[in-house]
Amino acid sequence: MKKIILSFLAIAMIFGAASCSKKSNKAAKGGKTWIVATDTAFRPFEYTNDKNQFVGIDVDLLAAVAEDQGFAYDLQSLGWDGGVAAVQVGQADALIAGATIKQERIDSGWIFSDGYYNATQTFVVAKDSSIEKFEDLKGKSVAVKNGTAGMDFALSLKNKYGYKVTVFEDSPTMYQDVVLGNSDACVEDTPIIASNIKEAKLPLKIPAEMESEGAPYGFAIMNPKNQELLDMFNKGLANIRANGTYQKILDKYLK
Repeated sequence: MKKIILSFLAIAMIFGAASCSKKSNKAAKGGKTWIVATDTAFRPFEYTNDKNQFVGIDVDLLAAVAEDQGFAYDLQSLGWDGGVAAVQVGQADALIAGATIKQERIDSGWIFSDGYYNATQTFVVAKDSSIEKFEDLKGKSVAVKNGTAGMDFALSLKNKYGYKVTVFEDSPTMYQDVVLGNSDACVEDTPIIASNIKEAKLPLKIPAEMESEGAPYGFAIMNPKNQELLDMFNKGLANIRANGTYQKILDKYLK
C-alpha cells in the first residue's frame, strides 16, 4: 500500500475538524483513554445516520469490546487516509475502519488483531450497464479508493483484462464517478456497496461473479507500545462472539 506521510500540523488540523464526529466512552482502565481513528463514509461499518450520530458495525463493535474489557477510548472520524496517517505518526493509537488484513500492510508495520469480519471485494457498475463479466471491462475505466483491498483487486486484474484505473480518496466520490458515467465501474467491499445501493438508492448494481475470494478485516495498531490495546481487543472480541453480542451487532446492520 502507498505510504501516506502527513505533517504533525496537518494531522492536528484533521483532528480539529473531526471534533464533531467522534464517539467516546467513560469506562477507564488504568486511567488511559485510547485514541482510535476510523473512516467517515464506510456504511454499514462506520457512517453518520440521519440524526447526525456516528454509527455502524465497527462503532458498535468497539463499544462492546471496550465495555467487556473496561477501557476508555475516543473514536475519531478522520477518513481513510487521515486515519492511517494519524496512527502512523502517533496522533492516534489504533485504527478500526474495515481494514483488510494483508501481508503488504503487515510488512509495512501494521499490527493486526484477530479478524472480525470476512469481506470480499466486488466490481460495481451503473444500473443500466451492459458489463456482466471481467472480459467486458476491456478498454474501460475502473474507479478505486486509494490504499484499499479493492484497489489491489482492481490492479491485480488490470493487465489481464485491459482496463485503466482511476484513484479516488473516498468511496462516495468513487461511486459518483460511476453514476455520472466518467468511470465504467468501481471496486468496493461487497457489504459496503450493497448497503449503500440499498440505503442511498444509488443507481448501481453488482454483477454476479465479479468479486474476490475475500479476506478478514482487522483492528490495527502501528506502534508495538500499544500492544496492550490490541490484546484487550482480541480478548473482548472473543468474549462478545461467545456471548452473542457480536452476532447481534452484525444482524443489526446486515439483516
